[in-house]
Amino acid sequence: MDHMELERERGITITSAATYVEWNNHHINIIDTPGHVDFTIEVERSLRVLDGAVLVLCSVAGVQSQSITVDRQMKRYQVPRIAFVNKCDRSGANPDRVVAALRDKLGHNPVLLQLPIGLEAKFEGVVDLIDMKALYFRATTARFVEEAAIPADMLALAEERRAEMIDAASLFSDELLEAALEDRATPR
Repeated sequence: MDHMELERERGITITSAATYVEWNNHHINIIDTPGHVDFTIEVERSLRVLDGAVLVLCSVAGVQSQSITVDRQMKRYQVPRIAFVNKCDRSGANPDRVVAALRDKLGHNPVLLQLPIGLEAKFEGVVDLIDMKALYFRATTARFVEEAAIPADMLALAEERRAEMIDAASLFSDELLEAALEDRATPR
């Protein structure tokens, strides 16, 4: 959504921009805010009107000082948030380090919804822990995302992380806790 020439030239967001999408009969407004510390006031203005936020973190750089500032602002305005770790295809990518930083630096209780399939140059897609399937990103096919079975060498880890996800979610939902206790919390 970066529309200014300087934004595209430098590869950073300078001004907040808004757009919307329709999803499952819901109108969702999206505000893209700057991530650079010099533009903190732009983020502050946007946070006052949000119902929720996505804290986008680089899998190489992780939680930076600006991430801490923005998280503090979100706490001040009581904005519910999820974290999204991107750039798993970059050299030095380490999403596990980012998850640890969310816990240690921000005091969050991160719960994984996906696992990367490979990292850096070997990054191919993700394991969806909700539906327990692999999603591969293939730019060469008609459909950009291909669904497949979870790779055999990742199945045990995926099952472990899914159990952690269900355990964490069950703390907030009696229905999910009951399903987990009855072993009904299985993939669709």
